[in-house]
Amino acid sequence: MAKFNRETVLNVHRWTDNLFSFRTTRDTGFRFDSGMFVMIGLEVDNRPLLRAYSIASPAYAEHLEFLSIVVENGPLTSRLQHIKPGDEILVGHKPTGTLLLDNLDSGRNLYLLATGTGLAAFMGIVQEPDAYERFEKVVLIHGVRNIAELAYRDFFTSQIQNDEYIGELAQGQLVYVPTVTREPFERQGRIPDHLVSDAFYDSLGLAKLDPAQDRVMVCGSTAMLKDLAALLEGLGFEEGSNAKRGQFVVEKAFADQTPSRATAAAE
Repeated sequence: MAKFNRETVLNVHRWTDNLFSFRTTRDTGFRFDSGMFVMIGLEVDNRPLLRAYSIASPAYAEHLEFLSIVVENGPLTSRLQHIKPGDEILVGHKPTGTLLLDNLDSGRNLYLLATGTGLAAFMGIVQEPDAYERFEKVVLIHGVRNIAELAYRDFFTSQIQNDEYIGELAQGQLVYVPTVTREPFERQGRIPDHLVSDAFYDSLGLAKLDPAQDRVMVCGSTAMLKDLAALLEGLGFEEGSNAKRGQFVVEKAFADQTPSRATAAAE
């Protein structure tokens, strides 16, 4: 299995019965940009069982972090959900992806739009100094069905502001916006509906999305990706890619299977 590094699980955090994150060691030769994904998995019957996962740790971290749901009867996640510190994970050598700061033109505000585990794609980006140097505000909107699925909520509301490396920048420029669709919460509703609401922007003290000034990254369920791409194009945003810079980018590499999923880890 020369195409993979063997990394050791350092810790596992259970957010819900069907949502967990975990950290692993990181090979010193493994390089990636924040926002990328990579093939990871387990060795089963002497063969690699792999799926694509966004890397939730920033590019400069000494560890790797991943966020996963549990897919019922999923070949990988039904096994992966049982990992514990000391276990071994396979990590591919070639991270990739379109959710890169370099794929966007510079602008006023950077909107990071995620549903479910799509949040993982943006965990590294909100910890990148370059994001705050290029944009006045970094607005992370995370949509889930239930409150318990708001993974990393404490990190965004308190911990990142105290980070010795990125804390001061986050204090002044990061705007964290959790939203829930299936139970009462301080903010309810779907992300596309919020983005066309004057009241939404007024509540945040922000101007409405403007393709001349703002930039957007999207990672979420298949339906959400389709809806947001259409909405953004209707507003005049032009999509970017690894081949050209644009005003918004969408991660299309994951075949989403469930309403709250966003980035792979699914079978």
